[in-house]
Amino acid sequence: MRLVTYLTPDGVAHVGAVQDQHVIDAGESWQGADGMLRFLEQGVTAIEALQSAGSGAAALPLSEVILKAPIRRPPKFFGVSLNYLDHIEETGLERPEYPTFFNKQSTCVIGPGEAIQRPHISDKLDYEGELGVVIGRFCRHVSRERARDVIAGYTIVNDVTVRDWQMRSHTWTLGKSFDTHGPVGPWIVTPDAIGDPHNLDIKTWVNDELRQSSNTSQLQFDCYYLIEYLTTVMTLEPGDIIATGTSSGVGVKMKPRGYMKPGDEVRIYIENIGELRNPVVQEH
Repeated sequence: MRLVTYLTPDGVAHVGAVQDQHVIDAGESWQGADGMLRFLEQGVTAIEALQSAGSGAAALPLSEVILKAPIRRPPKFFGVSLNYLDHIEETGLERPEYPTFFNKQSTCVIGPGEAIQRPHISDKLDYEGELGVVIGRFCRHVSRERARDVIAGYTIVNDVTVRDWQMRSHTWTLGKSFDTHGPVGPWIVTPDAIGDPHNLDIKTWVNDELRQSSNTSQLQFDCYYLIEYLTTVMTLEPGDIIATGTSSGVGVKMKPRGYMKPGDEVRIYIENIGELRNPVVQEH
């Protein structure tokens, strides 16, 4: 199932599911900007009710709705550095012994088709195509073996980074959290439709140029281990997003640098999920 947050012509945010190029509405209970968070908190009950709804009067053509970020304000939005073996190789750094997490502030989130802004204060604007894990329940002390049980689904994340501001702080938070620098979407795909999350092709294009081409089998610390590691420390909540790291091919490692500029379009594809596209504009 592909879970979406979408706007109808009246501008109201709805939760629904994409089925055969139509959107099945989940009902009035989930309307509003935080509808997906409330929907995920209901867990299996809400998903099963939506699955059983099928097509009908509440279905709208996908072409007639505006898809937004599935979760507009995730409670927590994590990134992971140096987590793809091919990216570690291109950096020339040693493999980390433990995963290194950083925060992306939730105000950076935008949805499919929304514009990434290149800020006035830097032209070092980089892309990072990543698999995002969406948490589906409140959980603490989750073993790797049980981690799949707390996952609501998977999505695409562009961990947009302002490289010079990234290096101004050891935590990286500022360089990772500019407004519009967290594209997420176009939907959340439930685990039953994904298969093995650790064997998915992932590619990133800037315009028509393929920049990144890898597979999630390159993850050093897989999705389940990341959940185990985080929940040793803290409670994860429905709607938390873990962006699992980027592969080789980032702009900062190109010669000359392959930074994004106004007029570009960045497109990220992940197998069994789909595509996330966003244009790049200059900050107003």
